Parts: sequence; C-alpha cells; structure tokens
Amino acid sequence: MSSDQQRDTAGSNHDGTLLPIVRTVPDLRARVSRWRARKERVALVPTMGALHEGHLSLMREGQALCERVVATIFVNPKQFNRAEDLQSYPSDNERDIKLLTELGVDLLYMPEVREIYPPGFQTVVSLPALSSCLCGAHRPGHFDGVSTVVSKLLLQSLPDIAIFGEKDFQQLQIIRRMVRDLNIPVSIKGGATIREADGLALSSRNRLLNPEERARAVSLYRVLSSTVAAIEAGDLLSPALERAREELSEAHVTSVDYLEIREEQSLELFDAERSQGPARIFAAIWLGSTRIIDNLPVKLPATRD
Repeated sequence: MSSDQQRDTAGSNHDGTLLPIVRTVPDLRARVSRWRARKERVALVPTMGALHEGHLSLMREGQALCERVVATIFVNPKQFNRAEDLQSYPSDNERDIKLLTELGVDLLYMPEVREIYPPGFQTVVSLPALSSCLCGAHRPGHFDGVSTVVSKLLLQSLPDIAIFGEKDFQQLQIIRRMVRDLNIPVSIKGGATIREADGLALSSRNRLLNPEERARAVSLYRVLSSTVAAIEAGDLLSPALERAREELSEAHVTSVDYLEIREEQSLELFDAERSQGPARIFAAIWLGSTRIIDNLPVKLPATRD
C-alpha cells in the first residue's frame, strides 16, 4: 500500500481488515487488477456521498453478487445546473467512511474534481432522447453530467457489474442505454427503492427538509400508491392523474414539476393505442427549496385509454 493510501485508510471493518481509500485512477486500477488476477468479480456502486440505507442496500447487493465491492464518493459538479444546489448538497465524509467500513466494502474511490475533469477536459456524453423528459426537462444538462461522469467511473474501474437505485429510474435507463451504445463491458443492475416506514423514498436530499416539509413529503408516495391502485382497478389514466395532481395540491406541496405515466424502456409517454411493455408513474415535487422524486411500476394493458 502506498503512503498516500495509508494516510487515507479508515478503521477496521467487520472482518478486521482496513478500508483502503484511493484518489487516483492508477491506484484504483492497480487494486482492481490484483483482484482480477485472482479471478475475483468486482461490483461498483457510484454515489455522491451523504450515504443512507438505500446506498448501503446496493452495496450489499454487490457483495452478494461479487467477491469485491468498490464504492465511489464524488459530488459531480457537471450534473448540477444551479450553483446553489451544488453548494447545498449534503456531505459527511467521516460518517460515510464509517458506514462503509462497518459494511465491509473493499475499496472507496474518492477522487478530486481534477482527477475526473483534468484541465482542458471537453468530452460530453449525451443521450438526447432519454434525457429530454422528466427530470431532464426541468434540469438542463443534468443527465449529460451524469452520463459523462458514470462513463468515466466505469472505464476507470472496469467492474463486472455496476449497481444503481431504481428511485432514480430515468438515470438507470440512461446508464443502461449508454453502456449498450458504447459497448462498455459492464453489466448494469437496478436496486429496489428503499423507503422510510411511512413510504418516503430514501434520498440524501431528505435531510434538507425541515420538520414541516418532511411531514408533507410522504404525500408523494401516498398519492402515487393510490393512483396506481385506482388505475390497476380500472380507472382511466387522464382522470386518475388529474386527481393525483389535486391531491398533491391539497397536501400543500410547493409545486409539481411532473406527474406522468411513461414506458419503462423508452421513457415515452404511455399511449393506450401503441404502447407496449411495462409502464411506470413518475413524479417530482418541490417542498420549499428541496426537490423530491419517486416512481412506481404500473400494470397497464396495452389497450388502456
């Protein structure tokens, strides 16, 4: 282990070993290369830190599928279209390292911005069709930043699999398409959304909610669940979605960015006459200055109106 790695090592994890932290691409690749030489499979779980049970569940899934798990913490400036959003993004590296150590993650990659985007960096990875709707329509350039940084993390580490949460379902589909289009030799896995006891999807941004906003935040899951139940019981889509918007308004959310039913694969709006395959209901709301997103699968026959 290099002297830099020794300085960046946290406490003992569950099997008595140390959690190494690397900050450069050569150090990351050296670790992964040693594992590959021993025929050990590697799972990658990219994060922006402020870890919660949702992140940890993805890492446990990686542990179940592979011999080694690499976590990343990198707050990617290129996916924030508002400077104040980047500045307010929660961060607690000391707590994150403790959680990863206790879980027994094998390696933490924590690069500096200049390691990911060195001087003169110009490349942008963009998937216009999948990025133009839902969150992409309200956060210009966001998914260009996501796909660019994820492509770099995948190529820097070349894991066997990479795992992303289904809460960010649009992001998951964009990454799957990018990996297919660019022939990146990594299998992309989706991890189930983890929720609080009242149904609120876990998110690093939830800690930005004040107590009153947190109490109102559960209305999103409640409304989405009741809307799915109504549609699956036979309600028509348009009236069901209109009722859902009214219910969110009655719950005093600050605003609604979108509330839509789309095809899972293409992310196109679900159309009763031509849509095929699985569908999901997607929503994004604001509570004060905090944006909350969620989605749920909807079982829809292709002949619905």
